[in-house]
Amino acid sequence: MNPRDTHKKMSRLSCSPVQCLLRPLPLLFILSMMSQISQGDVGTAARYSPPYLHRIASKMFLLYCFGVATACYNDSASQFPSNNLFAAAGDGIWDNGAACGRQYLVRCISAAVADSCIADQVIQVKIVDYALALIRSPPSARGTTIVLSETAFAAIANTSAAPTSINLEFQQV
Repeated sequence: MNPRDTHKKMSRLSCSPVQCLLRPLPLLFILSMMSQISQGDVGTAARYSPPYLHRIASKMFLLYCFGVATACYNDSASQFPSNNLFAAAGDGIWDNGAACGRQYLVRCISAAVADSCIADQVIQVKIVDYALALIRSPPSARGTTIVLSETAFAAIANTSAAPTSINLEFQQV
C-alpha cells in the first residue's frame, strides 16, 4: 500500500477542528433537553377543603379549638392567592417554616384510581401553611409531600375519579 493512499484514507476519516467540535452538538442538545424535563422531585399530594381560614372573635379560641390560622401567615386572608392555587407543605419541604411563600410548579403523574390525572397540566401553587397543622385535614393528608387546596387539586386531577391522593412531580420556582 502506498503511503499516499494511507494519507488520503486518513484525511477522509478525520475532520477539521471546527467539524470535530460541531459533531457532538446534537447529542449535547438532546442531553440538555432531558435534564430540563427531569429537574423536579416526585412526591404525593392530598387535598383539603374550605374553610381555609375562620374569622371569629377570639384568635386564641380559634387557634386552640380549630387550628385554622395558618402556620405561615396567621389569620391574614391576604395570604391566599386570588386564583386559590395554594398548598400546605409536608415535612419533606416544610424546612422549619422557610417554605412559607415559596412557589411550586406541580403536575399530577399518577394515582391509585385510574384516569385521575389531567394529562400535561402544570400549575403554580403558593405555600401558605404547614400540612401537619391542618387538624381538619383527612387522614390521606398525613405523610404527604404537599396538601393542595381544592381548586389546585381539581386543576391537575379529575376529581370525578374521586382520588384521595395523587403522585405528583413538583419543582420550586
